[in-house]
Amino acid sequence: MLFDDLTKPLADRMRPIALADYLGQQHILKPGKPLYEAIASGRLHSMIFWGPPGTGKTTLARIIAQHSDAEFMPISAVLSGVKEIRAAVAEAKKIQQEQLRRTILFVDEVHRFNKSQQDAFLPHVEDGTVYFVGATTENPSFALNNALLSRARVYVLNALTADDLLAVIDNALTDKVRGLGALAIEMADDIKQQFAQAADGDARRLLNLLEIAVELASAKGGQVINEMIAREVLSGGVRRFDNQGEEFYNQISALHKSVRGSSPDASLYWLCRMFDGGCDLSYLARRIVRMASEDIGNADPRALQICINAWEAQERLGSPEGELALAQAVVYLACAPKSNAVYMAYKAAMADARQSGSLGVPVHLRNAPTKLMKTLDYGKEYRYAHDEPEAYAAGENYFPESLAGRSYYQPVERGLEIKIKEKLKHLKVLDKKAR
Repeated sequence: MLFDDLTKPLADRMRPIALADYLGQQHILKPGKPLYEAIASGRLHSMIFWGPPGTGKTTLARIIAQHSDAEFMPISAVLSGVKEIRAAVAEAKKIQQEQLRRTILFVDEVHRFNKSQQDAFLPHVEDGTVYFVGATTENPSFALNNALLSRARVYVLNALTADDLLAVIDNALTDKVRGLGALAIEMADDIKQQFAQAADGDARRLLNLLEIAVELASAKGGQVINEMIAREVLSGGVRRFDNQGEEFYNQISALHKSVRGSSPDASLYWLCRMFDGGCDLSYLARRIVRMASEDIGNADPRALQICINAWEAQERLGSPEGELALAQAVVYLACAPKSNAVYMAYKAAMADARQSGSLGVPVHLRNAPTKLMKTLDYGKEYRYAHDEPEAYAAGENYFPESLAGRSYYQPVERGLEIKIKEKLKHLKVLDKKAR
């Protein structure tokens, strides 16, 4: 018996129907895990599936409904609003009353709903009218209301592994009812590996690529997906990179921490991952300059200039030549001596500035361009440092009186800050003698 609608996309036709056919996510779906046991026993609860595209969030929700003998009612947050939510709830109540069946209300892209739209689900989840299952590619901590999160358990779905994706290909090529088995398509193992790599953990993307390749092979009068067809289908693909989303910030965090951890190799890897994903190069350049001040600072002041030069080179050269300048800067930062002394001093000084109010500038530090200001003693008793021994006014106070003696900057025993620390220590000795 043939599949009822072979005009549907291959990714839709090959959607697993039973839990036994579902690939991946063994960290939550193997026997003994709470979600697996809940599905196997038909015990429903509200849940949120969080993971990248093509990892089986919708499929898993459908399987749960089937195993639980529940009505599966999907809505999309992209296309729906409160009106559609109310209509779905009304239908669920009707099913509950007339058929005595439970309803799984599946909300795809649930992070697209605003606060009031998310709140619309709460009373119906509370009274058992629907079991809420949401799917999102965004971090639920930031994208969803706390009230909704407290009523649903979050399950993290991971990108599919290479082995998972190879199994997806084999299933599609051999399935004669829903897949491509009837076409007797030939595909060498190394070509399968190329497709799995290009899919980047996304089963839907993989099956779409495979379907295009089959159509191309058929147009050329053959049944073999060879190297030439693979090149045509897979050229120009980019890795999964959700600009300004969860994965975006995970990768920039990995880059920053690799630089801070003095690992030039890991730093280069994460930088290239962001290049490969199409990250805005100006954003990367700004973050790299920030790293120079935050994590290297005065231990090697050249780092900041090198980063600014790299940014300028990137802007002048454009892509792809400009990426190399940013890579040079990142490697330099990773290898440079590390100090966050300026960063910590800046935060401490900023805290004092915000908390101490509008403290007046000490009179001896004020400028006195007019006669009135001079009569008010502005600038009186100011000591011009260049006229003092070692060009240093020992014992002088430059703070407001209530903050006198504050110490923010604590140089580390690395790089140039070793010498800076020695100098500041010497100046403190002079201060002590003067007082």
